Amino acid sequence: MHRLKVVLWDVDGTLAETERDGHRVAFNRAFSECGVPWFWDVDAYGRLLDVTGGYERLLFDMASREDAPVEAQERERLARLLHQVKNRHYAELVAAKEIELRPGVRRLMQECAAEGIALAIATTTGRKNVDSLLAHELGPDWESLFAAVACAEDAPVKKPDPSVYLVALERVGNAASAAVAIEDSPNGLQAAVRAGIRTVLTPSTYFRKGPFSAAALVVDNLNAAVSLRGREYERVEVRLLDELLESEPPSWPGARDQGMEAPSPTVSPSGTSSG
Repeated sequence: MHRLKVVLWDVDGTLAETERDGHRVAFNRAFSECGVPWFWDVDAYGRLLDVTGGYERLLFDMASREDAPVEAQERERLARLLHQVKNRHYAELVAAKEIELRPGVRRLMQECAAEGIALAIATTTGRKNVDSLLAHELGPDWESLFAAVACAEDAPVKKPDPSVYLVALERVGNAASAAVAIEDSPNGLQAAVRAGIRTVLTPSTYFRKGPFSAAALVVDNLNAAVSLRGREYERVEVRLLDELLESEPPSWPGARDQGMEAPSPTVSPSGTSSG
């Protein structure tokens, strides 16, 4: 019997390389459609990812722009409009097959289902964006594959706050001690760890350098080979995730489990690249 009861998945950057090739492109199309003379190149968007949430990201960027509306109310109105138009363009990009699942994601989901391990979504992106991606990649009944789906609408305070993970755990009915999260970013890692969840970190394009010291495991992608405590795994699989639960629970400054040190990640480089 598995100690592992549920695997919680982040979405943007974790399931697919959605930030650089999806949301960034969609934002720029929204700027153009709405007659806003702005453009986020790859590097600029990477810096903006320190702010979690597309609407929040827009407001943060406007704060330093001389050509942005002066009044806060007008900025908020423009941010809402741009975000709405961006979401439509994002859905179009997904439908056009411009964005695909990262290596190993579909396989690990299938393995979990076959082993009776529940799946859950814990993301602070909007429900429409999640539906756009997963309906295309997993089919129109994608939600039936997950025991719980928690999105921005369910936990308005964005990562690194742990609330979306706490909501997902409550809905799935499992304790953090029986869960593993899959994340791609420092903010996502902090959110999962602060919820007491051991986390596998698969860095996406914008987050190659970490910091990831609180992760239970760091790998290029879920198809990467892993060496853990003298055991060799060809890829990230249910047996490996089960073994991660044998380590001490993680902690983050300010988390509920203060005083406990996070386990050191063990990494085996892979010849395959993410994306």
